[in-house]
Amino acid sequence: MELRQLRYFVAIVDHGSLSRATRVLHVAQPALTQQIQQLEEELGAQLLHRSAQGVMATDAGKTFYEHAQAILKQVEDAKWAVAQSTGRPAGTVALGIPQSVSGALALPLLTAVRETYPEISLQLTEELSGNLIEQLKSGRINLAVLFDDGQLGAFAVTPLVEEELMFITRAGSRFAPARTRLPLARAVQAPLILPGLQHGVRPRIERVVQSAGLTLAQVIDINSVAILKSALLADIGATILPVAPVLSEVERGEMIAHAITGQSISRTVVLCSSKNIPLTNAAAAVARLVVDISHGLCDSGRWLGAHCLGRS
Repeated sequence: MELRQLRYFVAIVDHGSLSRATRVLHVAQPALTQQIQQLEEELGAQLLHRSAQGVMATDAGKTFYEHAQAILKQVEDAKWAVAQSTGRPAGTVALGIPQSVSGALALPLLTAVRETYPEISLQLTEELSGNLIEQLKSGRINLAVLFDDGQLGAFAVTPLVEEELMFITRAGSRFAPARTRLPLARAVQAPLILPGLQHGVRPRIERVVQSAGLTLAQVIDINSVAILKSALLADIGATILPVAPVLSEVERGEMIAHAITGQSISRTVVLCSSKNIPLTNAAAAVARLVVDISHGLCDSGRWLGAHCLGRS
Protein backbone atom coordinates (compact mmCIF):
# COMPACT_ATOMS: atom_id res chain seq x y z
CA MET A 1 0.00 0.00 0.00
CA GLU A 2 1.40 3.37 -1.01
CA LEU A 3 0.63 6.89 0.17
CA ARG A 4 -0.24 7.96 -3.36
CA GLN A 5 -2.96 5.29 -3.47
CA LEU A 6 -4.46 6.79 -0.30
CA ARG A 7 -4.32 10.28 -1.81
CA TYR A 8 -5.94 9.05 -5.02
CA PHE A 9 -8.72 7.27 -3.14
CA VAL A 10 -9.47 10.25 -0.88
CA ALA A 11 -9.55 12.59 -3.89
CA ILE A 12 -12.03 10.37 -5.74
CA VAL A 13 -14.37 10.20 -2.75
CA ASP A 14 -14.08 13.94 -2.10
CA HIS A 15 -14.88 14.86 -5.71
CA GLY A 16 -17.35 12.03 -6.39
CA SER A 17 -15.93 11.47 -9.85
CA LEU A 18 -12.90 9.84 -11.44
CA SER A 19 -12.68 12.53 -14.12
CA ARG A 20 -12.72 15.37 -11.60
CA ALA A 21 -10.15 13.58 -9.44
CA THR A 22 -7.82 13.14 -12.42
CA ARG A 23 -7.94 16.89 -13.09
CA VAL A 24 -7.13 17.74 -9.49
CA LEU A 25 -4.40 15.12 -9.17
CA HIS A 26 -2.98 15.62 -12.68
CA VAL A 27 -3.00 11.86 -13.19
CA ALA A 28 -4.30 10.03 -16.26
CA GLN A 29 -7.57 8.20 -15.60
CA PRO A 30 -6.27 4.72 -16.61
CA ALA A 31 -3.38 5.10 -14.15
CA LEU A 32 -5.75 6.29 -11.43
CA THR A 33 -8.12 3.38 -12.04
CA GLN A 34 -5.23 0.92 -11.93
CA GLN A 35 -3.98 2.23 -8.58
CA ILE A 36 -7.45 1.95 -7.04
CA GLN A 37 -7.85 -1.58 -8.38
CA GLN A 38 -4.52 -2.55 -6.82
CA LEU A 39 -5.64 -1.02 -3.53
CA GLU A 40 -8.92 -2.94 -3.59
CA GLU A 41 -7.08 -6.19 -4.40
CA GLU A 42 -4.69 -5.67 -1.50
CA LEU A 43 -7.52 -4.93 0.93
CA GLY A 44 -9.76 -7.66 -0.45
CA ALA A 45 -12.76 -5.34 -0.59
CA GLN A 46 -14.54 -3.11 -3.08
CA LEU A 47 -14.02 0.48 -1.97
CA LEU A 48 -15.91 2.37 -4.68
CA HIS A 49 -19.28 1.99 -6.35
CA ARG A 50 -19.42 3.40 -9.89
CA SER A 51 -22.70 4.52 -11.44
CA ALA A 52 -24.02 6.96 -14.03
CA GLN A 53 -24.33 9.54 -11.26
CA GLY A 54 -20.67 9.30 -10.28
CA VAL A 55 -18.52 7.43 -7.78
CA MET A 56 -19.46 6.72 -4.17
CA ALA A 57 -17.66 4.91 -1.38
CA THR A 58 -19.01 1.51 -0.36
CA ASP A 59 -19.45 0.72 3.33
CA ALA A 60 -15.92 -0.70 3.34
CA GLY A 61 -14.77 2.37 1.44
CA LYS A 62 -16.30 4.73 4.01
CA THR A 63 -14.41 2.96 6.78
CA PHE A 64 -11.17 3.03 4.81
CA TYR A 65 -11.71 6.70 3.90
CA GLU A 66 -11.61 7.75 7.56
CA HIS A 67 -8.35 5.86 8.13
CA ALA A 68 -6.83 7.18 4.92
CA GLN A 69 -7.64 10.75 5.92
CA ALA A 70 -6.03 10.25 9.34
CA ILE A 71 -2.88 8.69 7.84
CA LEU A 72 -2.45 11.45 5.27
CA LYS A 73 -2.95 14.13 7.92
CA GLN A 74 -0.33 12.57 10.20
CA VAL A 75 2.15 12.36 7.33
CA GLU A 76 1.52 16.04 6.53
CA ASP A 77 1.90 16.94 10.21
CA ALA A 78 5.20 15.06 10.36
CA LYS A 79 6.52 17.03 7.36
CA TRP A 80 5.54 20.33 8.95
CA ALA A 81 7.02 19.31 12.31
CA VAL A 82 10.44 18.73 10.71
CA ALA A 83 10.26 21.81 8.49
CA GLN A 84 9.31 24.19 11.31
CA SER A 85 11.51 22.66 14.04
CA THR A 86 13.69 25.79 14.14
CA GLY A 87 11.28 28.43 12.79
CA ARG A 88 7.94 30.05 13.51
CA PRO A 89 4.92 27.72 13.83
CA ALA A 90 3.35 27.08 10.44
CA GLY A 91 1.09 24.58 8.72
CA THR A 92 -2.47 23.33 9.10
CA VAL A 93 -4.07 22.70 12.48
CA ALA A 94 -7.46 20.99 12.75
CA LEU A 95 -9.43 21.85 15.88
CA GLY A 96 -12.77 20.28 16.76
CA ILE A 97 -15.26 22.36 18.71
CA PRO A 98 -18.80 21.49 19.87
CA GLN A 99 -21.73 23.58 18.63
CA SER A 100 -22.53 24.65 22.16
CA VAL A 101 -19.09 26.24 22.68
CA SER A 102 -18.34 27.69 19.25
CA GLY A 103 -20.54 30.74 19.83
CA ALA A 104 -18.19 31.94 22.57
CA LEU A 105 -14.80 30.64 21.43
CA ALA A 106 -14.65 30.18 17.65
CA LEU A 107 -14.48 33.77 16.37
CA PRO A 108 -12.03 35.08 19.01
CA LEU A 109 -9.78 32.09 18.33
CA LEU A 110 -9.86 32.54 14.55
CA THR A 111 -9.01 36.22 14.95
CA ALA A 112 -6.15 35.51 17.37
CA VAL A 113 -4.60 32.85 15.14
CA ARG A 114 -4.66 35.15 12.11
CA GLU A 115 -3.08 37.99 14.09
CA THR A 116 -0.52 35.98 16.07
CA TYR A 117 0.38 33.14 13.70
CA PRO A 118 -0.44 34.14 10.11
CA GLU A 119 1.54 31.13 8.85
CA ILE A 120 -0.92 28.75 10.53
CA SER A 121 -4.05 27.64 8.67
CA LEU A 122 -6.68 26.86 11.31
CA GLN A 123 -9.40 24.41 10.28
CA LEU A 124 -12.38 24.47 12.66
CA THR A 125 -14.70 21.46 12.73
CA GLU A 126 -18.04 21.97 14.49
CA GLU A 127 -19.48 18.62 15.55
CA LEU A 128 -21.19 16.76 18.36
CA SER A 129 -18.69 15.97 21.10
CA GLY A 130 -19.00 12.22 20.48
CA ASN A 131 -17.97 12.66 16.84
CA LEU A 132 -15.03 14.83 17.88
CA ILE A 133 -13.76 12.14 20.24
CA GLU A 134 -13.60 9.61 17.41
CA GLN A 135 -11.87 12.07 15.09
CA LEU A 136 -9.29 12.91 17.76
CA LYS A 137 -8.59 9.25 18.45
CA SER A 138 -8.01 8.52 14.76
CA GLY A 139 -5.80 11.56 14.22
CA ARG A 140 -8.12 13.34 11.79
CA ILE A 141 -8.01 16.41 14.04
CA ASN A 142 -5.13 17.67 16.19
CA LEU A 143 -7.09 19.17 19.06
CA ALA A 144 -10.65 19.11 20.40
CA VAL A 145 -12.60 21.15 22.91
CA LEU A 146 -14.63 18.62 24.90
CA PHE A 147 -16.59 18.26 28.13
CA ASP A 148 -14.95 16.34 30.97
CA ASP A 149 -17.34 13.56 31.93
CA GLY A 150 -14.65 11.39 33.50
CA GLN A 151 -14.23 9.36 30.29
CA LEU A 152 -11.35 11.24 28.67
CA GLY A 153 -8.47 9.12 30.00
CA ALA A 154 -7.24 8.37 26.47
CA PHE A 155 -6.33 12.04 25.95
CA ALA A 156 -4.03 14.70 27.32
CA VAL A 157 -6.46 17.10 29.00
CA THR A 158 -6.08 20.80 29.80
CA PRO A 159 -8.92 22.36 31.84
CA LEU A 160 -10.33 25.57 30.34
CA VAL A 161 -13.49 26.74 32.12
CA GLU A 162 -16.33 25.62 34.34
CA GLU A 163 -19.47 26.67 32.50
CA GLU A 164 -22.70 27.35 34.38
CA LEU A 165 -25.98 26.28 32.78
CA MET A 166 -28.70 28.91 32.98
CA PHE A 167 -32.45 29.24 32.45
CA ILE A 168 -32.77 31.04 29.10
CA THR A 169 -35.88 32.61 27.61
CA ARG A 170 -36.82 35.06 24.91
CA ALA A 171 -36.86 38.66 26.10
CA GLY A 172 -40.36 39.36 27.41
CA SER A 173 -41.23 35.65 27.42
CA ARG A 174 -44.27 34.40 29.29
CA PHE A 175 -41.92 31.82 30.85
CA ALA A 176 -39.42 34.38 32.14
CA PRO A 177 -39.20 34.75 35.95
CA ALA A 178 -39.80 38.11 37.59
CA ARG A 179 -36.26 38.14 38.98
CA THR A 180 -32.87 37.45 37.43
CA ARG A 181 -32.54 34.23 39.44
CA LEU A 182 -34.90 31.33 40.02
CA PRO A 183 -34.82 28.00 41.88
CA LEU A 184 -34.25 24.79 39.93
CA ALA A 185 -37.67 23.57 41.10
CA ARG A 186 -39.29 26.50 39.28
CA ALA A 187 -37.12 26.12 36.20
CA VAL A 188 -38.13 22.50 35.55
CA GLN A 189 -41.84 23.35 35.69
CA ALA A 190 -41.64 25.32 32.44
CA PRO A 191 -41.81 23.66 29.01
CA LEU A 192 -38.12 23.11 28.27
CA ILE A 193 -36.54 22.96 24.80
CA LEU A 194 -33.50 20.74 25.26
CA PRO A 195 -30.94 18.85 23.15
CA GLY A 196 -31.46 15.10 22.89
CA LEU A 197 -29.90 12.60 25.27
CA GLN A 198 -26.99 11.98 22.88
CA HIS A 199 -25.73 15.50 23.66
CA GLY A 200 -23.42 15.76 26.65
CA VAL A 201 -25.37 18.57 28.30
CA ARG A 202 -28.71 16.74 28.44
CA PRO A 203 -27.61 13.76 30.61
CA ARG A 204 -25.98 16.24 33.00
CA ILE A 205 -29.24 18.16 33.35
CA GLU A 206 -31.19 14.92 33.88
CA ARG A 207 -28.77 13.74 36.61
CA VAL A 208 -28.90 16.99 38.58
CA VAL A 209 -32.70 17.20 38.31
CA GLN A 210 -33.11 13.61 39.49
CA SER A 211 -30.64 14.04 42.35
CA ALA A 212 -32.69 17.00 43.53
CA GLY A 213 -35.80 14.79 43.61
CA LEU A 214 -37.39 16.65 40.72
CA THR A 215 -38.66 15.76 37.27
CA LEU A 216 -38.76 17.62 33.98
CA ALA A 217 -42.42 18.54 33.47
CA GLN A 218 -42.39 18.90 29.68
CA VAL A 219 -39.48 18.50 27.29
CA ILE A 220 -39.26 19.34 23.59
CA ASP A 221 -36.27 17.55 22.06
CA ILE A 222 -34.44 19.56 19.40
CA ASN A 223 -30.99 18.54 18.22
CA SER A 224 -30.26 21.60 16.09
CA VAL A 225 -28.91 24.75 17.73
CA ALA A 226 -30.46 26.89 14.99
CA ILE A 227 -33.92 25.33 15.40
CA LEU A 228 -33.65 25.49 19.19
CA LYS A 229 -32.95 29.22 18.94
CA SER A 230 -35.94 29.70 16.63
CA ALA A 231 -38.18 27.83 19.06
CA LEU A 232 -36.99 30.04 21.93
CA LEU A 233 -37.61 33.21 19.92
CA ALA A 234 -41.10 31.91 19.06
CA ASP A 235 -41.67 31.54 22.83
CA ILE A 236 -42.56 27.87 22.56
CA GLY A 237 -40.65 27.28 25.77
CA ALA A 238 -37.50 28.04 27.73
CA THR A 239 -34.23 26.11 27.91
CA ILE A 240 -31.49 25.18 30.35
CA LEU A 241 -28.17 25.59 28.59
CA PRO A 242 -24.82 27.32 28.80
CA VAL A 243 -25.02 30.84 27.43
CA ALA A 244 -22.39 30.21 24.72
CA PRO A 245 -24.79 28.79 22.06
CA VAL A 246 -27.03 31.88 22.34
CA LEU A 247 -24.38 34.43 23.25
CA SER A 248 -25.05 36.73 20.30
CA GLU A 249 -28.81 36.76 21.02
CA VAL A 250 -28.18 37.54 24.71
CA GLU A 251 -25.76 40.35 23.79
CA ARG A 252 -28.38 41.83 21.44
CA GLY A 253 -31.04 41.65 24.14
CA GLU A 254 -33.18 39.15 22.23
CA MET A 255 -32.78 36.51 24.95
CA ILE A 256 -32.21 36.69 28.69
CA ALA A 257 -30.17 34.25 30.80
CA HIS A 258 -31.33 33.68 34.38
CA ALA A 259 -29.13 32.09 37.06
CA ILE A 260 -30.46 28.88 38.64
CA THR A 261 -30.34 28.67 42.43
CA GLY A 262 -30.64 25.85 44.94
CA GLN A 263 -28.92 23.24 42.78
CA SER A 264 -26.44 24.57 40.25
CA ILE A 265 -25.79 22.78 36.96
CA SER A 266 -22.42 23.17 35.27
CA ARG A 267 -20.02 21.42 32.93
CA THR A 268 -16.23 21.39 32.68
CA VAL A 269 -14.86 22.47 29.31
CA VAL A 270 -11.40 21.10 28.49
CA LEU A 271 -8.92 21.05 25.61
CA CYS A 272 -7.83 17.57 24.53
CA SER A 273 -5.08 16.13 22.37
CA SER A 274 -3.95 12.58 21.66
CA LYS A 275 -1.45 10.93 24.01
CA ASN A 276 -0.13 8.87 21.12
CA ILE A 277 0.23 11.44 18.32
CA PRO A 278 2.64 14.28 19.09
CA LEU A 279 1.51 17.82 18.48
CA THR A 280 3.27 19.86 15.81
CA ASN A 281 4.68 23.24 16.84
CA ALA A 282 1.68 24.84 15.13
CA ALA A 283 -0.84 22.68 17.03
CA ALA A 284 0.95 23.39 20.32
CA ALA A 285 0.83 27.13 19.54
CA VAL A 286 -2.92 26.95 18.83
CA ALA A 287 -3.42 24.98 22.06
CA ARG A 288 -1.76 27.76 24.05
CA LEU A 289 -3.97 30.32 22.33
CA VAL A 290 -7.12 28.34 23.17
CA VAL A 291 -6.17 28.43 26.87
CA ASP A 292 -5.23 32.12 26.83
CA ILE A 293 -8.37 33.17 24.95
CA SER A 294 -10.67 31.08 27.17
CA HIS A 295 -9.24 32.73 30.27
CA GLY A 296 -9.39 36.17 28.64
CA LEU A 297 -13.06 35.70 27.75
CA CYS A 298 -13.78 34.71 31.35
CA ASP A 299 -11.86 37.66 32.82
CA SER A 300 -13.62 40.14 30.55
CA GLY A 301 -17.05 38.64 31.26
CA ARG A 302 -17.60 37.97 27.55
CA TRP A 303 -18.01 34.23 28.16
CA LEU A 304 -21.11 34.52 30.30
CA GLY A 305 -21.45 31.98 33.09
CA ALA A 306 -17.88 30.66 32.66
CA HIS A 307 -15.23 30.51 35.39
CA CYS A 308 -11.54 29.94 34.62
CA LEU A 309 -9.85 26.64 35.45
CA GLY A 310 -6.27 25.41 35.37
CA ARG A 311 -4.45 28.58 36.35
CA SER A 312 -1.28 28.07 38.32
